Parts: sequence; C-alpha cells; structure tokens
Amino acid sequence: MRGRIMLGFLVIAAACLFVLGGCGGGTPPSQISQKGTPAPAEKKEPAKVAEKKEPEKKPEAQYTYNPAGKPDPFKPFIQLTPVRGASTFPLTPLQKYEINQLKLVAIISSSEGNVALVEDAAGKGFFLKKGVLIGKNDGKVTKVLRDRVIIEEVYQDIFGQTKTSEISLFLQKPEEGGES
Repeated sequence: MRGRIMLGFLVIAAACLFVLGGCGGGTPPSQISQKGTPAPAEKKEPAKVAEKKEPEKKPEAQYTYNPAGKPDPFKPFIQLTPVRGASTFPLTPLQKYEINQLKLVAIISSSEGNVALVEDAAGKGFFLKKGVLIGKNDGKVTKVLRDRVIIEEVYQDIFGQTKTSEISLFLQKPEEGGES
C-alpha cells in the first residue's frame, strides 16, 4: 500500500515538472527564421515600460435633490385644509372643538333672535348666536332655527380651491313616555 502511494506521488511530481518545463524558456517566434532555425542573436535592450495613460476622468456632477415645487411624499394626498387667515386673535373655546363633538341641547326663542345651547362631552355648555365662530375648521354660525343650527365651514379642496360646506346640528326631541 505504501509503495502505491509513493508511486502516485512520483507520477504527480513528474507531471508537474513536465508542465513547468514547457513554460517559458525557448526562442520567441519573432526570432525564428523562416527555415525554422534560430536567427543570430541581437543585442537586446531592456524593454521600455510603456507608460499607460489612463483616460482623464471627467468630474461627475453630484446629484442634489431640490424639493421645490414637488409634493411631500410623507403627507396625505387628499387633505382638506381650513382657510385660516392670518388672525392674531386667540381661539375661542368653541374653536377648540370639532363640530361633531358638540351636542345641541336647547334653542331659546327671543325677539332679538334665537339662541342655541350646545354641550361638550364633559357637559360644559356654550351659547350660540348668528355670527359666532365654532369648530377647528373656522366654522361660523349662519342660522339658528327652531329645530337646528346651521354652521358654515370654509376649506380648501385638493386642488386649492376654496369651498364651503354647511353642517347642521339638530335638536334632539325627547320621546313621549320616556324620561326627559
């Protein structure tokens, strides 16, 4: 067994020497004459290393992002924004509520006009007359009728156009036979 391993090693070593012996050495083809015999030896000058000229690299312009005139990708596409003027007046307590957070409780008729009473979720009451500002979207009470209050809100749509919407708060009538 040991003899076979040694024989295999010798065969591999001989093959490597044969391969390495065929590399390099011999006469270059340019120095061989047409008859196949080597040409007379000429004086060889040391090979000049050709300077490699790399093509000049043009400076690449760095890309910079300019967000001017482009929509913000992190904001919702459809957003109804209130048209709020540059008001220096502080917000009234009614302007801190959304209109749907208020409940119409009573309407009082008088000679000067109707007055409505609304409550928030905590039970705090507020009086409404024509012209009172209400809601976060710059709502304004336009009418106080016998059974409802009409509020007009001004907002901008997705195209930037100013739109108005009317919201009604209805008076809840107590049902007959139940508690009032």
